[in-house]
Amino acid sequence: MAAEDHNGGRSALIFLGTGCSSAVPNAMCLIQPSNPCDVCPQALSTPPDQNPNYRCNTSLLIDYCPSDGKHCYILIDVGKTFREQVIRWFTRYKIPRIDSIILTHEHADAVLGLDDIRAVQPHSPTNDIDPTPIYLTQYAMESIAEKFSYLVKKKVEEGKELRRVAQLDWRIIEENCETSFVASGLQFIPLPVMHGEDYVCLGYLFGERCRIAYISDVSRFPASTEHVISKDGAGQLDLLILDTLYKTGSHNVHLCLPQTLEAVKRICPKQALLIGMTHQFDHHKDNKFLTEWSEREGIPVQLAHDGLRIPMDL
Repeated sequence: MAAEDHNGGRSALIFLGTGCSSAVPNAMCLIQPSNPCDVCPQALSTPPDQNPNYRCNTSLLIDYCPSDGKHCYILIDVGKTFREQVIRWFTRYKIPRIDSIILTHEHADAVLGLDDIRAVQPHSPTNDIDPTPIYLTQYAMESIAEKFSYLVKKKVEEGKELRRVAQLDWRIIEENCETSFVASGLQFIPLPVMHGEDYVCLGYLFGERCRIAYISDVSRFPASTEHVISKDGAGQLDLLILDTLYKTGSHNVHLCLPQTLEAVKRICPKQALLIGMTHQFDHHKDNKFLTEWSEREGIPVQLAHDGLRIPMDL
């Protein structure tokens, strides 16, 4: 596909990654191919941008274009595969920068690409640039301060050399549905969900003309959160982007396809796209199944794929 001018006068969602933490292909399927796997070997024969089963860590880029026509680029999560996503999809869709960052939580697949943010910031050997705003909970902030102390400290210690690092403006948000915040002109409502019974992760509700919920890591919805995004609650979503880890069974910290589809039926969005998949999912085969399910249930549901771009009126 040749490069095109995708950045007209309309907003868009760009799925930078739709895979689980270990991504797809699963490395073990390639280095020890003893168990049959139809999905992972495709990575050895099909270029990633032509392979919907090639999945980086879950991440969404919101290309927000308000009425003034000026684009703002809002990134949700910066995982282990961030640099690869930039090289592949920022170039494809002519994304020139990141204006703000929002984190769902502080696990590796959501934050370990933070060091590479410097690669999409103006170059300054003295770090004399405007920092990129980054929105996160206090819990995530404390964890990241341990993982990336050099990104959090504002002053170089005496006797230490100045080194170029990503410049970030850390902004603490509340983890409840009642306290919204604005990133690059777009309002977001945090959606606390359980990511295992001992851990709260955030999804986000955004969009004025279209109501969109992005929930990448969830095993259970608290009633208050489900109310905010349900047709029978605060109002029907135009699009639900939702976690699904495995095709069958259940998991202690993620929804799997049976639970995901039950959640879709309860929430009843106008449309749903699924993310966070392992190599159990074959994009084309499983989307055929989901097409049949959608026709039966009356809710269009499909697997998303890396590089998917959806124009939206936000």
